[in-house]
Amino acid sequence: MIAQNNARSTNNDPVESSESYPITGGSNGTGTSRLFRQFGSLFSSPAATNDPAGYVEFGSISDPVASSGRTLGTFAGVFCPVALSMFSALVFIRVGFIVGNAGLYITLLQFIIAYVILLFTVSSVCAISTNGAVEGGGVYFMISRTLGPEFGGSIGTLFFLANVVGCGLAISGCAEGIIENFGPSGGTESIIPDGRWWRFLYCSSLNTLMLIVVLIGAEMFAKTSMMILGVVVICLLSTYISFLTQGPMDVSIPHENNLVNFTSARYTGLQAATLWSNLHTNYTKDYTSNGNQVNFAVVFGVLFSGVTGIMAGANMSGELKNPSKSIPAGTLSAVLFTFLCYMGLSVLIAATTTSTLLQNNFLFLGPINLWPTFVTIGILTATFSTGLSNLIGASRVMEALAKDRVFGPLMSFVIKGTYKNNPIAAVIASWVLVETILLIGSLNTIAQINSVLFMLSYLATNLACLGIEITGAPNFRPTYKYFTWHTALFGLLGTAIMMFVINSIYALSSIILCLLLVIALHLFSPACQGAQWGSISQALMFHQVRKYLLMLDSRKDHVKFWRPQMLLLVASPRSCCPLIHFVNDMKKGGSYVIGHVKVGEFADNDSSNDPTIEEYTQWLSLVDHMKVKAFVELTLSKSVREGIQHLIRISGMGAMKPNTTILGFYDEEQSKDFFEYEDSPYKTNEFDGNGIKLFPYRKSGESKSLGVVEYVRIVDDVLRMRKNLCLCRHFHRLDKQMIARNNHIRYIDVWPVNIFEPKNDDPFDVVSQFMMQLACIIKMLPVWKKLELRVFLCESETMSENSAAFERPAEHRLDQRLKLLRISASIHKIPEWNKDIDFAKHRNILKQFTGNSDSNQMMAEENINRSKLYMQRINQIIRDRSNATAVTFMYLPTPPVTSSVDYKEKCHHYLDLLTELTFDLPPTILVHGIDAVTSTTL
Repeated sequence: MIAQNNARSTNNDPVESSESYPITGGSNGTGTSRLFRQFGSLFSSPAATNDPAGYVEFGSISDPVASSGRTLGTFAGVFCPVALSMFSALVFIRVGFIVGNAGLYITLLQFIIAYVILLFTVSSVCAISTNGAVEGGGVYFMISRTLGPEFGGSIGTLFFLANVVGCGLAISGCAEGIIENFGPSGGTESIIPDGRWWRFLYCSSLNTLMLIVVLIGAEMFAKTSMMILGVVVICLLSTYISFLTQGPMDVSIPHENNLVNFTSARYTGLQAATLWSNLHTNYTKDYTSNGNQVNFAVVFGVLFSGVTGIMAGANMSGELKNPSKSIPAGTLSAVLFTFLCYMGLSVLIAATTTSTLLQNNFLFLGPINLWPTFVTIGILTATFSTGLSNLIGASRVMEALAKDRVFGPLMSFVIKGTYKNNPIAAVIASWVLVETILLIGSLNTIAQINSVLFMLSYLATNLACLGIEITGAPNFRPTYKYFTWHTALFGLLGTAIMMFVINSIYALSSIILCLLLVIALHLFSPACQGAQWGSISQALMFHQVRKYLLMLDSRKDHVKFWRPQMLLLVASPRSCCPLIHFVNDMKKGGSYVIGHVKVGEFADNDSSNDPTIEEYTQWLSLVDHMKVKAFVELTLSKSVREGIQHLIRISGMGAMKPNTTILGFYDEEQSKDFFEYEDSPYKTNEFDGNGIKLFPYRKSGESKSLGVVEYVRIVDDVLRMRKNLCLCRHFHRLDKQMIARNNHIRYIDVWPVNIFEPKNDDPFDVVSQFMMQLACIIKMLPVWKKLELRVFLCESETMSENSAAFERPAEHRLDQRLKLLRISASIHKIPEWNKDIDFAKHRNILKQFTGNSDSNQMMAEENINRSKLYMQRINQIIRDRSNATAVTFMYLPTPPVTSSVDYKEKCHHYLDLLTELTFDLPPTILVHGIDAVTSTTL
């Protein structure tokens, strides 16, 4: 409310008038919940809705209106995409590698571990998916709308990279299958040559073919996923039948395997001896990765890379007729189906194939199949469809990141490069990155990178659900009933542990990259500055702050840990920007509240809303513009005085209620608008619109709505409410930039003497120590640290005579006190104090204007004039020593008591004397402390 930066008199009225502020930036519809538009493509982006906020009307997930245009059921929309993604390149190409190295026991254990992690993550996916519509972007969409743009953008980026790596993995598997069937393969017939760069050429050709399909017929592929899964299942059944019917045979070793001297290995058919020999681990070298040694981590990384498709169903929510039922049912059934297939395949492989063959020919399923062509078709369809799915997914995640402006203008080319809702630029960019991944060559190495990146995505998904559940957000009401915080926690811990088990370097690198992205997005991303989809950080902070506020007991406060908690009362921030900034410096980590009183009445017959509600957002914008760490409190009251009483009582919470109230000084000096002043560091047009200025202030010639007596009563109210008080004057002169670059300004001054009533005992009382504490706090900050703290010792002859009652003179006692308080300050005695000023002569006169007066007599005109001359003389002494002073702290005497005779006149004289005392000084703070705030003990 009040907080004018005034001089001998300021034109700033410390009160806000009863006029209502104009409101700008009203509702434009972005604050209301809206439905995403329907998507025509399987992998369409959330951004295609033209809804930058990404809002979803949670209650309308199953609404018939919302479901119009949604045609997919559980089987086609969820089961098929998930099962197909989880088969990928693993089912026909690497299960034998896993069994041959890890043994059947460890293989089954690894599948159980992988699927337990997946099961817990599926619970989190189902929880988020059934709590609101999940559109394109998969993990990115879920996490960004849950954890916020910083974590969402970083995890979304890693999820994009995971899809790119997954595409490279599938292409490598597809190329491996082609070479095995049409390359040398250790035999005499060869249609195509083999070699490292030949393989890269085949992979690049497949990648280019996928690029063409995505650019032309991606939607057709999405609609045929059910048929593709059928083909893969038929090929898999042919493998099971072959294991049960085929007899012993020799299988040739691939041409690329130059680690062994033999050319073939034995397939035995179903035999107990073969099963027994394959039960235990037998790690060897990987012939596809330059002979690198295989171990548990390598095997698990390859295994997990093949089962990372659990998000495929959640990505389909925009196309599903009933997402809340289809996603859990379809995903869980696909997980169970693939788990049984893998377990059965592992047992049959262990019971029929020697470890020598399993370790040296990863594509042995073709030669031993009754119909070898089925395995070839299975490999090509499973890998090609998975790679195509990943390429489409990667491009759609990139499109979502671009349209959410996560990386600002850096990805604007993606939006510009969209044709008929197909993000061509994103597809091409993803294709280029896949080419880079293909340079790695080894499928098993790519698989480990793929596993770590997908695990990090799953970790973040579990973290999102765990955070929401812990905070107890009322709007988190998933219809999936089997989710608890336990499942999210186990999923989070499982993914975190297994990331490091697979490859600690890859895991640590991905986490560091994620954290760097979080920091960079928080600092620079436009999405983080204006995202409207919410952040879990706010919910977590609310949860923790509430808990610790309840634990913070004001009855246990100790002076050693005292810190200023400021309530700055502001009428119009336009004219007191430097003061707002200065108080922010003076709070020293304490709470800071900017309070404002709007004069008016909340009438019963008035249908309009409380005006403070509408103005609150403007004040929050002001805090952002000023870059101060402050809360805002507004109140509506019939008078300024009553409103200030409200603010003092209700501001803050618990033990964090303000203990210090700050007001601007009451005078007639002309103020200036710091939002318009050309050289002002606070200049802005943000609060000017349509010819209307927000935060109006009293112009020259306008009458004040707050009188002198009411102002003095406010001062008295603050002290009687047991709050420390600061009256600030001349702060329109404060220029922190000049202090930083100008060596002429060198001091912070403290005058610890009550000019109205100099004491005859120890002059260093609670008020003096309080102002020294504030001065010391200011000096701790970087801009103020270079200034010297000066304490002026004002000792009269009368005080000197009475100082005999003490063992040492006042100067020595002050020096000792400063040392005990660890305050680095120089002490300056004032010679004129004894020569030119007679305290004894004026002491009884001055007391009449303060709350310490026992006199109820009328004040003589002569005494009033003598007091003014006396104040002018003291003012001159202070001014003579303030040429290089940045800020001056002075002792504020208590105002006259309300019961005194001629109280109103005394109020005028009290304020006049303070005006004379502070005339033409640097920025000045008149301080009155209530309680001790310093401690000399550890």
